[in-house]
Amino acid sequence: MQIILLEKIINVGALGDIVKVKDGFARNFLIPKKLARRATEANKAEFAAKRAELEKAAAAKLAESQAQGEKLGGTTVKLTQKAGVDGRLFGSVTNGDIAEELNKLGYKVVKSQIRMPNGPIKVTGDSSVSVALHTDVVADITVTVYGETA
Repeated sequence: MQIILLEKIINVGALGDIVKVKDGFARNFLIPKKLARRATEANKAEFAAKRAELEKAAAAKLAESQAQGEKLGGTTVKLTQKAGVDGRLFGSVTNGDIAEELNKLGYKVVKSQIRMPNGPIKVTGDSSVSVALHTDVVADITVTVYGETA
């Protein structure tokens, strides 16, 4: 299916690109989330008229994400979890736990923005985690997990 992208989407294209994607991806994900529209002649003409407005909105969103990324970069999040004597946690620290703690610190972050390269944290100590605020803005933070004996 041919679609017009209304936002930059990783591994698909940038704002305004007319790309061919699988029908299900377009119908079930991109179009309902208002990330794309079908590439009909009417939609192409409408997009051409609104292009400057959409690019301005995308630039504002990027600038806001960059400003938040500057503040967020280098932040240390401290969490306490129950752990055994050897430093292994009973359970794990997930992206939801980290997002919740960042929200308490005043950052607006959704758990889907937290990127954990090695999966959930299962030991005490420091771990490096990335926060993808925008497709072009990624901030690295440190998560320190303290063990609490039962």
